[in-house]
Amino acid sequence: MVDKEPKTPAPSPTEEGLADIAAAAAAAAAGRVADDGTAASSTGTAQGGITNVKVLIIGAGMAGLSAANHLLQNGCDDFLIVEARGRVGGRIVSIPLGNNQKVELGANWIHGVLGNPIFEIAVHHGLVSVVNVPKPHKVVATTEDGHQVPFSILQEIYEAYVCFLRRCDEYFLCQYSPPPDINSVGEHINYEIEIYLSSVQDPKEKRLKQLIFNCLLKRETCITGCHNMNEVDLLELGSYTELQGGNIVLPAGYSSILRPLSAQIPKESILTKCPVKKIHWKRKKTFTGLETVDENSENEDSDDSQKTVTEVPTTASSAMRGASVESNTSSNCDIAPEGAVRVDCENGRVFHASHVICTIPLGVLKQTHRSLFDPELPHYKQESIENLMFGTVDKIFLVYERPFLSAAVSEVMLLWDDDKQDAVSEEESTTEAYLSKNWYKKIYSFAKITDTLLLGWVSGREAEYMETLSHEVVADKCTEILRNFLQDPYVPKPKMCVCTSWKSQTYTGGAYTSIPVGATQEDIENLAQPLYANPQATKPAIVFAGEHTHSSFYSTVHGAYLSGRTAAQYLLANDEPDEIIMESDGSDLSAWMQGIALD
Repeated sequence: MVDKEPKTPAPSPTEEGLADIAAAAAAAAAGRVADDGTAASSTGTAQGGITNVKVLIIGAGMAGLSAANHLLQNGCDDFLIVEARGRVGGRIVSIPLGNNQKVELGANWIHGVLGNPIFEIAVHHGLVSVVNVPKPHKVVATTEDGHQVPFSILQEIYEAYVCFLRRCDEYFLCQYSPPPDINSVGEHINYEIEIYLSSVQDPKEKRLKQLIFNCLLKRETCITGCHNMNEVDLLELGSYTELQGGNIVLPAGYSSILRPLSAQIPKESILTKCPVKKIHWKRKKTFTGLETVDENSENEDSDDSQKTVTEVPTTASSAMRGASVESNTSSNCDIAPEGAVRVDCENGRVFHASHVICTIPLGVLKQTHRSLFDPELPHYKQESIENLMFGTVDKIFLVYERPFLSAAVSEVMLLWDDDKQDAVSEEESTTEAYLSKNWYKKIYSFAKITDTLLLGWVSGREAEYMETLSHEVVADKCTEILRNFLQDPYVPKPKMCVCTSWKSQTYTGGAYTSIPVGATQEDIENLAQPLYANPQATKPAIVFAGEHTHSSFYSTVHGAYLSGRTAAQYLLANDEPDEIIMESDGSDLSAWMQGIALD
């Protein structure tokens, strides 16, 4: 039985102390769980209400932790991290469910092995075995009336779909153009599906194969981070670089990667529950001190990138080619005039920093960038923030008292009959009346995590609608779905249902970045472009990091990690750089892995 909805909302894990993290599981059973964990809040020292620091890192997600570690490795310890939540990790977070079970609410896999720094860190710290024996994976695909699709047909359609998707990837590098009036990945794949199915004579077989293609497209929206694949730009799909080696699951959960990344950072250097309200990034000296520049009085047009963002000096650029800098001095932190940037926090804290590394997620920037930065960001950067997509992807965890699926089955694909949905207009599909009756049809499968734990995925507007529902409503609907598709009226109700709510989270605003129709890889490069307080500055006032700033690995944790390292490197680069060395956490795993043949 599912527990009844409590009369008072369950406390968000964000607001709890470390000692209360176990209560998150109880909160999950009693109400919706915020996509958050917990951490002890540390406090820095301030004189006169103002804290002076060389480098202020905004955000303690993967990018922020990476930047902090890179600064420490190069002799710079004069930094602070301000984090809005009560914990570190950002979109990497897990909660316990009891019985030694825990679930990852955010990042799930290490995407690729070769050249992936997250995999290297995991191996170096014993978090994953190099010899990975995958579990048998048997997928069962069923229609709404319980008809099970022969595996041979499922495999045939999957292989065709993968081929169609790879062809979409090729446009990014190739010179030829797509067919006329086809601008999105969804349009191109559906064009190929239509051609592929035109040779199928049997109407029932044709319809069945179409349903499988539809299911795979829904799955792709969760991978890409969008509502519909028609939103994703065809020519830019290949800008994302896929690393070889498949998806790796850490036995102790993805959140276990946070331990080695946080271990070297002094606790007093991380200030949690400290949301940023305003970043004054362009200030000038006056008789009364440093004041924010009034762009209009300076006759500066914020659209003029030559005045708001200068070219990175040649010497700094050459230093950027390396991954690390060895300094001849004991500290490499004396890098700019004191207090060039002022950062005001919602709790009243004020920081004066020589430089800021901003890792605020794209979803938050979309909502706050106009009010957050003073002066406003250059127009080209604002346009890129608006151009890029930050989609919603949520998870539904169903916890059971006992197993009920066949031990051999690892995933149940749901082949929804989408005929009625196809006839609905785009405007109607956004209404609450429509979503209330159809949101669950975006769930493309239920995968078995353990014998008593199932995971469903949902994306886009349907995910946003699900975030407004109680856990009991979601649990009841999922039970109804499983009973119908499995044709088993005795499928039990889950004892607990945990749903993520990434779109509703104030400090996230969605899941991850993708490139919609009309946007380009250049928009991501624009977000990564540092800001200089004036054209004469040799080092930037603000450097940006996060998965949304990596033009090849956007949407991934390793993209966030590398962007944080790059941001720190901007600030560490000397005017006349010393010998550049490659950063290593022990052995050169990338070179070593080159000798291993991977399937």
